[in-house]
Amino acid sequence: MTIAGAVDPVPVPRTMPAGDGRVDLVGLARADVAGALVAAGVADARTAKMRARQLWSWIYNRGVTEFALMTDIAKPMREALERAFVVGRPEVVTAQVSTDGTRKWLLRSGGEEYEMVFIPDHDRGTLCVSSQVGCTLNCRFCHTGTMKLVRNLTAAEIVGQVMLARDSLGEWPSSPDGRLLTNIVMMGMGEPLYNFENVKAALNIVMDGDGLALSKRRITLSTSGVVPMMARAGEEIGVNLAVSLHAVTKEVRDEIVPLNKRYGIQELLSACAAYPGANNARRITFEYVMLRDKNDSDADAEELVRLIQSYRLPAKVNLIPFNPWPGVGYETSTPERIARFSDIIYRAGISAPVRTPRGRDIMAACGQLKSASEKVSRAELDRRAAEKEAAWV
Repeated sequence: MTIAGAVDPVPVPRTMPAGDGRVDLVGLARADVAGALVAAGVADARTAKMRARQLWSWIYNRGVTEFALMTDIAKPMREALERAFVVGRPEVVTAQVSTDGTRKWLLRSGGEEYEMVFIPDHDRGTLCVSSQVGCTLNCRFCHTGTMKLVRNLTAAEIVGQVMLARDSLGEWPSSPDGRLLTNIVMMGMGEPLYNFENVKAALNIVMDGDGLALSKRRITLSTSGVVPMMARAGEEIGVNLAVSLHAVTKEVRDEIVPLNKRYGIQELLSACAAYPGANNARRITFEYVMLRDKNDSDADAEELVRLIQSYRLPAKVNLIPFNPWPGVGYETSTPERIARFSDIIYRAGISAPVRTPRGRDIMAACGQLKSASEKVSRAELDRRAAEKEAAWV
């Protein structure tokens, strides 16, 4: 498996065809919808753009999945659309609700499973979206990182998560007013920048003003530090950036975020400093999981401050109490230690809120996502870890 230089290490079609051969319109750019209509003989070149606009509104603004309900399209055309196309959704394998209101879905498409999570709060509702089945990386504290990489999710499967959440929350037609789902974070299973093209295509649809219409300021893409792709993400997608930093020394970050062996802290922070659009109004978020006696000392906090200041980064730090999972070799920092760490950063004038763990009782918290259907031995996990880490050497 060669990962290091690849943007899309496991290429797949942008949309997943229906089992009966029909094409899924979800995930196609508007021009591609028009092209698909012409290719299927459903519309000619003269009318295809107009038909694509109609379909776009029904699919992304009103959330309709049945062509028969698209009432401003003539019945013969609806029947032709039904024969050639589908408006798909991922299959829901299980849906769980935490005691704190967090929702987690185990989804299936193309025979593989992945997860998404919705986190409600008093002033927002955030959907945590997956970009891969499994994960390219092997962050040692992350449950998802123990999985093998199966494949990239398609644009259809990424957008489909947002649409399925809208279905579940009853948020059609799409409108900014009174939404429960207000924010999206690309922080689910997988490394988004190793599935760049599909993530970009999906987020362009999510941000389209005639469809799902979510502002780029409401979308955050999280990366473990795929340095060569960070500038492209800023230029071509333009959403907020979050970086899974988690350590301030090479020794510790090499251990817990093995990608650091490929792209070190200095290289990563230089890429952050150059990220297009980063400023005091759009700060870069550094995610920092708190691991007891590993990365949580006063000296670590002081070095984190020094690094942010030396690179003149418009930044805030999200401190994440470690969310344990069976078999992991780390412990959560004590509340007192986390509070002290946060205080050191705050006193330097850098925001450092402590994230409240959500959905722990259903394994929906940060770092806990993993398909429940996969149960493997420790020996297999170690083999996978060695295989992934070999890619960075």
